[in-house]
Amino acid sequence: MSDNPDFNATRNAAQNGDKKAPASSRLRPIPKEIPPMKDLTTDNITENVVALNNLCSDPRTRFIFERLVHHLHDFARETQLTSEEWMKGIQFLTAVGQISDDLRAEMILLSDTLGLSLLIDAIDHPRIGTATEGTVLGPFHTADAPVTSNGYTLHSDPDAERLFVLCTVKNTKGEPIPDVKCDVWEGDAYGFYDVQNPNRDHPDGRAVLRSDEKGIFYFVAVVPVPYPIPNDGPVGKMLDLLNRHPNRPGHVHFMLEAPGYDKLVTALYPRGDPYETSDPVFGVKDSLIVDLGIVDKQIAEQYDVKEGTRLLKYDFVLASDAEADALRKQKREEAAKKLGLDLERLSLG
Repeated sequence: MSDNPDFNATRNAAQNGDKKAPASSRLRPIPKEIPPMKDLTTDNITENVVALNNLCSDPRTRFIFERLVHHLHDFARETQLTSEEWMKGIQFLTAVGQISDDLRAEMILLSDTLGLSLLIDAIDHPRIGTATEGTVLGPFHTADAPVTSNGYTLHSDPDAERLFVLCTVKNTKGEPIPDVKCDVWEGDAYGFYDVQNPNRDHPDGRAVLRSDEKGIFYFVAVVPVPYPIPNDGPVGKMLDLLNRHPNRPGHVHFMLEAPGYDKLVTALYPRGDPYETSDPVFGVKDSLIVDLGIVDKQIAEQYDVKEGTRLLKYDFVLASDAEADALRKQKREEAAKKLGLDLERLSLG
């Protein structure tokens, strides 16, 4: 018995004497005014594919697929892609999908290592003035982090050097933003995330906190260390082929969300990491590099943390939705002019 319900239903009907069951029963109606296609060549295949896709009623989807087809076909023409190379590409993408699951995001890793993730974040979440810059989400975020209170210790790692993280969240006017959802995560003292542990039975090294009335949130982490991104899969093989290293500089991830504000996905990188200038996922930005300090007596008493613990302090600034939308519109107009495109076609709808 096949896993395909259409196959099973059709075969059963045919075996029971229904002579109308074969192929015709599974065919779908043809849309009206479908453009005729024949005698396809390298010169006209692109316009024919675009014409067929233009049956889509949603203008944004129609535009995205039009540009995708043009760029894909131009890539094949410019590189004079061979059938063997194309098949290797298909096999590579298939392998990326096959190794991915709820805890391993190989497709995100591929996007990251090709610089696409950072590019899209910069386009979709432009930063204005003092607003904190975003960076890549990375492949290790999960939806099962414990929702807890400030002061939470992320790791059960007994070998870790502790890091007290003390942050504020404000708007571009310098006003504190209370009740910001602060999703944080990082690797352990050996550079492993909890999802890389084959015996993982609960989340570790991650939490969801809320900023207080002064816009403050804080937690105990570990001093981040550099680590290789997963290199036992197809993306790792790609990096080897390109003679690129897989080593990310140490960092702590943050995702900040509040009603009325543009979502911020970012990370902070302690200064001086040997891979600071060659991050394989292109995530490091100067504004996100921080100097670590030491918890003094005042901070120790105020936040009930051990004096002398390493300290990371940072002031996050969120742009409002209105500020981000205005800048997004401006950037879209600039892009349309530069690329020679109709601005209306770039509309997100």
